[in-house]
Amino acid sequence: MPPLPAFTRTVSVEEYLAGELQTEIRHEYIDGQVYAMGGASDRHGLILNALAFALTPPARKRPCQLFSSDMKLKLSISGRPVFYYPDLMLACDPDDREPYFRTRPCLIVEVLSESTERIDRREKLLAYPTLPSLHEYALVAQDVRRVEIFRRANDWLGEQVIEGEVRLDCLAASIPIDAIYADLETG
Repeated sequence: MPPLPAFTRTVSVEEYLAGELQTEIRHEYIDGQVYAMGGASDRHGLILNALAFALTPPARKRPCQLFSSDMKLKLSISGRPVFYYPDLMLACDPDDREPYFRTRPCLIVEVLSESTERIDRREKLLAYPTLPSLHEYALVAQDVRRVEIFRRANDWLGEQVIEGEVRLDCLAASIPIDAIYADLETG
């Protein structure tokens, strides 16, 4: 996501939120700067759909709200407003119900792509754990069967899962790796 040209003025949070309602292109927002988001590959979409399909039943039992790609996450980094569009976000706090963003998710998942992996591994891996509500942050590879999960309970140290199941403490549930990648292997 390259930044807008240097001559672009700073955009207020209100202008950003209003603009997102009027455009088909999603943008992330970092302290007044707006960054357009590119489209996703078929592999990305299939993995995201499989995750949403697997997580929906346990999310409904909690009851939590599961969002894929189109719900913004609002956070503050050093007092500066930031809005991201996580690939998957689970919000279980009944008081966290703004219509266009959430502020207190317990789980965030990003499906890695060549264009976003650096941001997902660095910028977002530093930003997301600043959310007191977040229990887990997962990075899901597209090109190999691998899920990296970072947990607050493990001091945000990552663990890789390449077979078996991915345990999600936030939902008290597990997802088989086979379920995450099933559509890639048959499609």
